[in-house]
Amino acid sequence: MDFGRLSDLRYVDFRLPADHPETAVVLARALPTQPAPPAVYVGCPIWTNKAWLGSYFPLGIKDADYLHHYARQFNSIELNTTHYRIPDAPTVRKWREAVPASFRFCPKIPQIISHDRALYNADDLTTSFCRALEGLGPTLGHAFLQLPPTFGPEHLRRLERYLVDFPAFVPLAVELRHPGWFSDAGLLASITAMLEALNKPLVISDVAGRRDALHQRLTTPTAFVRLNGHGLIDSDFRRADDWAARIAGWLEAGLHTAYVFIHQKDILHSPLWAEHFLRRLHELTGMAVQPPRVIPQPVQGSLF
Repeated sequence: MDFGRLSDLRYVDFRLPADHPETAVVLARALPTQPAPPAVYVGCPIWTNKAWLGSYFPLGIKDADYLHHYARQFNSIELNTTHYRIPDAPTVRKWREAVPASFRFCPKIPQIISHDRALYNADDLTTSFCRALEGLGPTLGHAFLQLPPTFGPEHLRRLERYLVDFPAFVPLAVELRHPGWFSDAGLLASITAMLEALNKPLVISDVAGRRDALHQRLTTPTAFVRLNGHGLIDSDFRRADDWAARIAGWLEAGLHTAYVFIHQKDILHSPLWAEHFLRRLHELTGMAVQPPRVIPQPVQGSLF
């Protein structure tokens, strides 16, 4: 994702800030109902990764088979294709049939709703979108509403109305990008209290140029984290270690579910980051989420 991406990282402090004080309150309340085991989902923004052919994907597979093989490497996906159109029923059925029941799709709300209409007069489109998602069945994770940087605090009431009316059968996380949401502590307290009351996670964005979006305020027992990587430089791996430690702490305190989505400009770097993150998380928690792995390829033309 381009949000918060910088070309010069020399002066960026990539350390994770301390948790917001209310995060501990949310987790303590969630601990008695924590599932055993809790769930951790890790994924990328797309599955049509041709660069993985011959490493994480078998050589020679058809485009229609990419999702099937992606779901053998990752257990979730940030479904960006829904940002550009509402999928029809046959498409959704194909998606569901391509993945195991343990997989989770996290579809992005269509941009005609979030960006073009800025949530105004979008009820019918939202209903159509959510009905389409019903076809995902148990593979539906959290959808997420990514609001543009132009959608600021002056639209708080519009956002509140939209979230109150949002169909309850689709879990929804909310991503805020306008700096005004984070610069005023009182406003942030108001919006997070609203999201907590509505059981909507506030997306945490770990990006170089917008450290304010790294708010560490959980509003539900579900953490929804999006990260920009920078080509597997040292700070990428330190951040993987830090996030593994932070999520391990949240899990111990009562977190039910964590979604972690990694964005790298070179898609070949994403599986390596995920493997490092999941290995460290396993060391800290004992949770065995299968990391991406290079698969053996058939050897052609060998006589022995």
